[in-house]
Amino acid sequence: MKYSFIVPVYNRPDEVDELLESLEGQTLKDFEVVVVEDGSDKPCKDVCDRHADVLDIHYYIKPNSGPGQSRNYGAERAGGEYLIVLDSDVVLPEGYLAAVDKELQDSPADAFGGPDRAHPSFTDTQKAISYSMTSFYTTGGIRGGNKKLDKFYPRSFNMGIRRETYMSLGGFSRMRFGEDIDFSIRIFKAGCRCRLFPEAWVWHKRRTDFRKFWRQVYNSGIARINLYKKYPESLKIVHLLPMVFTVGVAYLLLLAAIGFLWALLPLALYAAAIFLDSSTVNRSLVVGALSVVSAFVQLLGYGCGFINAWWRRCVLGKDEFSAFEKTFYK
Repeated sequence: MKYSFIVPVYNRPDEVDELLESLEGQTLKDFEVVVVEDGSDKPCKDVCDRHADVLDIHYYIKPNSGPGQSRNYGAERAGGEYLIVLDSDVVLPEGYLAAVDKELQDSPADAFGGPDRAHPSFTDTQKAISYSMTSFYTTGGIRGGNKKLDKFYPRSFNMGIRRETYMSLGGFSRMRFGEDIDFSIRIFKAGCRCRLFPEAWVWHKRRTDFRKFWRQVYNSGIARINLYKKYPESLKIVHLLPMVFTVGVAYLLLLAAIGFLWALLPLALYAAAIFLDSSTVNRSLVVGALSVVSAFVQLLGYGCGFINAWWRRCVLGKDEFSAFEKTFYK
């Protein structure tokens, strides 16, 4: 068998149902599916059983340990030459695996990943979040598969790796967030070939509201400092932009509060650019307006997490787990 899809899941049976349905529609059929239930209260075994007549599904349930360790659990039990890690909230177009296979035939790779898009059925909020995570006007251009500001690091929502490479590197670390970037850094350090497959894209639902999205990007900001502490060379200028944006917004709002209303002009121009671009891309003024909110949530949330982690880890000198054990690793 050439490919093994590995899907960790926690309390999301409906999402798994949609993902498995999209796997049934793949034009290339040489694969198995390994679903790892990470201590869920709402298991998806019945969902997997419904698709077992069409798909080669292997279902496992284990105590909760987070997505990284669940992926490792699945990888140890997978038989494919290549392991493709997916989040449970993605849906694949029917040509996804065929696109992966063509890329590997044209030019071998030890690891790879693809971009993501918004499906027409997504809610307006999900489309706005997808826009902000893939737009040139935020730091999402790299994730969207556009011209990169840095080398491509596969993300765990759509990440493939040769099984031998996965095992030789020991899989994902115990980091709760940022574990995919940690893995990608180790892939590069090992001298492996890692590429972006532009046509191997997925529909990625992401978070369904802005509160959950804030928590996600806030934790990503924390993860960036934790990665910096492990790999100082991994911190690039692009990673500092949300922090600079956050400090800049706070400064401009302070100026406006004391009477310098012109300070709001840069924020208004930035919001207008996002609104116009997103409205055009999504053909919706509502999504355009929500994209303004989403972009500010993304940048400010990440920036706040980054600043908090920098203070605790770089100034106060706390270690990775003691600094965030109550909110980050639960």
